[in-house]
Amino acid sequence: MKKLSSIILVAFLLSSCATIVNDANVPVTLSFSDGSSGRCKVSNKRVNLDLTVPGTHMIRRSDDPLRFDCKTEAGKEAFGSIPSEMEGAKLGASVLFFDLGITDAITDKHRTYSPNFVIPVQ
Repeated sequence: MKKLSSIILVAFLLSSCATIVNDANVPVTLSFSDGSSGRCKVSNKRVNLDLTVPGTHMIRRSDDPLRFDCKTEAGKEAFGSIPSEMEGAKLGASVLFFDLGITDAITDKHRTYSPNFVIPVQ
């Protein structure tokens, strides 16, 4: 029993909160549903970017949705948002480090966006 407790304790000690292990940015691949090319202005409370689509871009993590306003080379427009999601596997470690998730809540490094998103174009 003591050996099992020791193994569990070591496993918790080797894990860490999202602020320590996560990069501030996450890669997001954007493409248009009709296969066209164009540009998108994307933003959340931490970043405002003007991006080419299709492409993979490093987006700053945030707890609010990633809003996009796009225009294809053919002049078609699309707008909407990509929801921010929580990375649940790393949440328990915050309690171990006694910050109770406060640091992660400030930095938003426990949040992520879908790695691939198809922007609907009509």
